[in-house]
Amino acid sequence: MHKLTARLALLASLTFAALPALAEQFNVLLFTKTAGWHHKSINAGVDAMYDMAERHHFTLDWQEMADVFADDKLKNFDAIVFLNTTADILNDEQQAAMERFIQSGKGFVGIHSASDTEYDWDWYTKMVGRTFHIHPTIQTAEVDVIDRKFPGVERMPDTFLWTDEFYEFGAERIDGLNYILSLDESTYNPVADWGRVAGKGMGDFHPIAWYHEYDGGRAFYTGLGHLPSTFSDKMFLEHIYGGLYWAATGKGMRK
Repeated sequence: MHKLTARLALLASLTFAALPALAEQFNVLLFTKTAGWHHKSINAGVDAMYDMAERHHFTLDWQEMADVFADDKLKNFDAIVFLNTTADILNDEQQAAMERFIQSGKGFVGIHSASDTEYDWDWYTKMVGRTFHIHPTIQTAEVDVIDRKFPGVERMPDTFLWTDEFYEFGAERIDGLNYILSLDESTYNPVADWGRVAGKGMGDFHPIAWYHEYDGGRAFYTGLGHLPSTFSDKMFLEHIYGGLYWAATGKGMRK
């Protein structure tokens, strides 16, 4: 009996000793609230993010209720992902909590219509870097990799064909944006006219993904991700994970 008790105690001690090695790398809040256009790709994106969390061993908490934006709840996360959010989704108190989150050294990831979100929140638009202006019809275009130091582009060719809803953005909201991907406008038709607003493209330089350090934290944005099928593309998911890994940890940049 004493031998059995000793063996059980030893097994328990070994089990508890191994627990730290099982802890996930970091904790991520996935937020998909919309107050404007609701993208059909959100569900596919959520599924893909859960698969990514399992593949890369991090925790993921998916929320659509904005009451998660409170100091006592956000403190548990290392990064926040806005996946195809739209319009005005946080009140003043919730916005203040998110600002404190980033200021504490945490990270932000914006996917596609995260740039079509919270136009009247100056701090947020500076964090995202640019705001959505208009988009033409869904088309195929050539995408160029212009920064190979940033994680997530390792298996991207220098130029590749991509089909998406390509945003035209307004001017930079802040200095110091580091661009990762750009579009070649000669390979698609960027012209769009919605009556109340129109666009002719961005010209010789049309960025579509970027990152920067912001207000004590880190922010990554990609304009790709409109179509549901995008979230089953391995290269795109590596692009997202590279941005998330950097945003959550500050790691991954190559010299």
